Order: sequence, then structure tokens, then C-alpha cells
Amino acid sequence: MAAPASEVRDGMRIDWDVAITMDDGLVLRADVFRPVVDDQYPVILSYGPYAKGLAFQEGYPSAWNRMVAEHPDVAAGSSNQYQSWEVVDPEKWVPDGYVCVRVDSRGAGRSPGFIDPFSPRETRDFHDCIEWAGVQPWSNGKVGLNGISYYGINQWHVATLQPPHLAAMCIWEGSADWYRDMTHHGGILSTFWANWYDMQVKTVQYGLGERGPRSRVTGALVCGDVTLSDRELAANRADFGDNILAHPLDDDYHRARSPQWDKVTVPFLSTANWGGQGLHPRGNFEGYVRAASKQKWLEAHGIEHWTHFYTDYGVDLQKRFFAHFLKGEQNGWDKQPRVQLNVRHPGERFELRDEHEWPLARAQWTQYHLHGRSSQLLPVPAQRESQLSFDAMGDGVSFMSAPLDKDTEITGPIATRLFVSSTTSDADLFLIVRVFTPDLREITFMGAIDPHTPIAQGWLRASHRKLDSKLSTEYRPYHTHDEKQPLQPGEIVQLDIELWPTSIVVPAGHRIALTVRGRDYEYAKSTGARLSNFKNELLGCGPFLHDEPRDRPPQIFAGATTLHFSPAHPSYVLLPVIPPKK
Repeated sequence: MAAPASEVRDGMRIDWDVAITMDDGLVLRADVFRPVVDDQYPVILSYGPYAKGLAFQEGYPSAWNRMVAEHPDVAAGSSNQYQSWEVVDPEKWVPDGYVCVRVDSRGAGRSPGFIDPFSPRETRDFHDCIEWAGVQPWSNGKVGLNGISYYGINQWHVATLQPPHLAAMCIWEGSADWYRDMTHHGGILSTFWANWYDMQVKTVQYGLGERGPRSRVTGALVCGDVTLSDRELAANRADFGDNILAHPLDDDYHRARSPQWDKVTVPFLSTANWGGQGLHPRGNFEGYVRAASKQKWLEAHGIEHWTHFYTDYGVDLQKRFFAHFLKGEQNGWDKQPRVQLNVRHPGERFELRDEHEWPLARAQWTQYHLHGRSSQLLPVPAQRESQLSFDAMGDGVSFMSAPLDKDTEITGPIATRLFVSSTTSDADLFLIVRVFTPDLREITFMGAIDPHTPIAQGWLRASHRKLDSKLSTEYRPYHTHDEKQPLQPGEIVQLDIELWPTSIVVPAGHRIALTVRGRDYEYAKSTGARLSNFKNELLGCGPFLHDEPRDRPPQIFAGATTLHFSPAHPSYVLLPVIPPKK
């Protein structure tokens, strides 16, 4: 590999392919963007597998084009030559006195090695990169972490190691729990990661060399200067999808890839997306509630999950946070409300509101009871016994409220209690909270990925119904996922199911519905919606699907599921209804 180059361009001193040596001797490569004037500056660092030299516009064209067309402030004030997927634009940070460091993670981009995403080895590398940046001559010793998704998820993990030079983190739409948030929703395998690995990691693996892209800025090969065979490339990466499949319970494999909340003590800003069902938002809310940090803030927003990171709204929020903790500026951040919510209304309209805690203390936890005979959601429990059966891998059944008599805000986590039996030894439950107009048209949203995202979703495999008594609350059931409890055919069991946090102001005259089904939600059989970095058409759940036949064999999951309703089996959905502030 050629020696690192340093040059001044676009008002920045840029050091390309700087070597960072890990504790096992492997050398990772980083690009460093810093002010031209030699001095000591705070550092904004990211570490991940998406290739530091791959332009956002080339690697993710559909996402980039939509974002800049609808939000021109994203591209304004920058040449956009240094835009990369899910990390900061240095042209908007270096002029404010920051050094931006982008590290290609082990085995990706221009860093050699064996790829094993989110592994303890990666987390240790990330720690060592932070400590390297903290002692460079251009560093003031304070390192901040910033980035979306992968570049946020691994912040939770590395914070557990408490690197001494880590001073602040901005986790923008970053999951945390490798099992509950990411690989197994309610115990049901998500196929996202196997597909993501094919589309977004293998495509920029170190060793693609001449078969990979070139940097639009330097002309260098994005994936290293050596060109390996397919067999050599395969030998240098984990069998990621199969590794996940091989660990159906929350065992040591998953715990090694999840944070230890009592060790996350660094100041942080956790930003969630209401429409991120299936990957990101649960970790942002859990992290805010459970991390030991005394200085922590929560923000929630809508629309695509990459957009607000780059808009003026998002960049201003990030800069105020980091200026306070990395530069010591008294800019009012210490008076920033601990919770800032963009409360969602139909029509992609959002109301910015400050709060002081999560969940909101003034929430009125309201039960809507499921009635099997009428398929209604009613404020009173069912008084007569009934039951409803459906194909265990089918479209299920829905329960709908009467038209609301006033605008009703639902903001927070949701829980559902069901009483279920199966003709087999297990059953998968997919729950969707929905809203319908007076003429019964469903309202969906531009979600983090999917343009037809419902209000809220939750999942549970019946054999994973065991609850953690210490961590469960009425509004957030927490399952241990440490053993399987098979069903006896016909046996009625109680299932308490977590639905991920949401926010919606339901207009008067609209109806709330709960759908219970045996497979992923679909807004329509076909939508025509696609993104360049995902394999599947976007039908309502984005790429976060649960369709791996090895995880859902028909002999176990293709029977019939029955819901039971009676005074002895009070089924309900618990909604956080928020009264107006006084």
C-alpha cells in the first residue's frame, strides 16, 4: 500500500489512509480531515464497514437523490465531494474547529483483516481507534463519536469498554441489544442481517481491489490495492447470516455484541426515529432509560432514517451537543430539555415539543380491550367467552375502535396482552397498531426505510413468552429469551407482547386498530417502492422481514392460531394517551 498522502483542499488538511495499529498488530486505515491551521482540536470519529472512500452518491444513489431533492439544505454549503454513507460531512464540521476521522473497520474498505460485524474484536478495535485519536498532535484529547445506524450501534458497545479519551457520543438511530433490537424480534429471526451483509458489506470488502469502485476524490481503490479471489474473500469474512441463525436464544454470542448498561457512563445524545420499526429506535429509547450516564438526552423524529442527520435541524443539534462536551462551550446545552420530541401528525407533519422524561410521566395508560365476537376495540373487557382462529402464517384478524370523539395523542411504548392457543407446539405473533380515516383508509408514514410504515409493530414467538420480572413493566414486557417453553396443542397461554415506541396524534373521527397476524405486515401486495441497497420490494416493513424457512418450519408454525376472549382471558392493548400540557 502506498504511503499516506496529505494535502490541502476545500479548506481542509486531509490525511489519506493514515495507519492505526491495533493491539494484535493489524493496521487499519483512516482518513483524517482537519483545519489547515496546526492546533489541537476535538475529534469526531466513526468506525464502520461501509468504506470511507465510497461516495454516498455512488453507493446509495436512491437515498441521496431523494434526500437532496426534498431537503436542499443537506447539500447547501458543501461541495459534497466528501459525503459518505451515514457519517458527517467534514466540510460542515472542520470549519467549526473539529477534526473528522473516518476509520474503515477490520476487513472492509482499505483495512485488511477478517470481517465479523459487531464482534468483540471490532469493539476492541473501535476502542483502540478512539485512544489513538485522543493522543494525536492535532487532538485536544476529547473524542466524540457520531454517525447513523452501524456508526451509532457500535457506540453503545464501545462505551461499555469506557475508553479514557471518549468524551461524548451522538447515537443517531442506533440499536443496542443484538438479540432483541436486531437479530430476533420477540424471538423470531430477522432476515435483514443476512441480506444486509450481501448488499452493503461484501460489496466493499477489503480485497475486492480492481473489482471494486474507485474514490471519486483521490482515484484510489476503495477496497484496497490487492485483488483477491472469491474464495479468498469468503475466507476473510464470517458466515454472518448462518452464525445468527445458529444462536436462536439470547446466549453469550448475543450478549458479547450488546452493551452493558451499567458501564455506559459517557455523556450522550440518543436520537430515535418513530418509523424505524424493525431495527433502530428500540435501542435509542432503551439506552436513554437504562444507561448509567448522568448526562444523557433523547430526541425523536420522523421521515427517512438518514435524512435529519444531514439537515440543518440535525446538524445544529449535534453541533450544540458536541460544542458543549468537546469544546467546553457554555452554549446553553446544559439547559437543554432532556427529551425533545417531534410529535407526529398525519400528512408527515411534526410538532416539536420539549419533555423532561421517558416515558412521559403524564401518560394515561389506557386499555383498549379486544372483543372476539365483534372484532372491536372497546374500553371495557369482554364479558362473554369467544374465540377467533386464523392461519398461523396468514393475514390474521383485526380489531377496530369506534371513531374517536376528539384528537388523541399516543406517544410512548405500547404493550398487548393476548391469550393464545395453537394446533402445534409454537406460534409466531405479529402485532400492528394501525390508524384508519373515517372512510376506512389506512394512514401510514414515510418510515425510516419504508414509505408505507404503520403506526407501531411488535412480535413474539409463543415459546419465548417467559418474562424477566425485574425488567418488565406494565407498558414494556421484557422477555428473557433464555429458554423455549413449547406449547401443548390446544393449551391456552398468556402472551405479553412489547410493541416498539411510537408517536401519533390521531384526529377526531379516525379509528385505532390492532391487527394480530402470523407473518409480516403488508401495506399492499405490490408498491413498486425500492431502494438500491436492499433486495426486496418495500411493502410496509422495509427490509426487516421474518421469512427464513429454517427458523419457521411449517410443521411447527403453519398450523392454526386461536385467540381467546373472556373475563378469565382479558385481552387488551395498552396505549400511552398523552393529555395536552397544562
